[in-house]
Amino acid sequence: MDKLLVLTVVAEVLLISVIMVIMGRRRFSAARNKEISLGAFRTMDLAGANEGVITASRNFDNQFQMPMLFMFGVLFVLHFQLADLVFVLLGALYIALRLLHSIVHITSNHVRRRFNLFLISCVVLWAFWIRFVLMLLV
Repeated sequence: MDKLLVLTVVAEVLLISVIMVIMGRRRFSAARNKEISLGAFRTMDLAGANEGVITASRNFDNQFQMPMLFMFGVLFVLHFQLADLVFVLLGALYIALRLLHSIVHITSNHVRRRFNLFLISCVVLWAFWIRFVLMLLV
């Protein structure tokens, strides 16, 4: 089960990498088309950028917020040798929800759908952590 749980982290790393590439392409395109000055990148003041640049940048930033709690949770589960099918399934569900959240965020950016996916992913993450704490204490 350990390896399957680690694969959920690998999936998150791949997601972060894909978002980074999308963000970079959108930024370069905006700079090439003179929508953003190169000076804007000195301070990352993207106020004048188009929505695609901003959403990709925000989504990339989002990957270093709640998903970091997931990665730490996986490390703790592995450290205490608690990995099992339930943790793998919770991890896979969490990553699937993060993927869907990212797709919505960088495409339609439908706020209600994006928020619902974020909230459900948080509930899954909390379930992961609550289960970890309970197993640790028992």
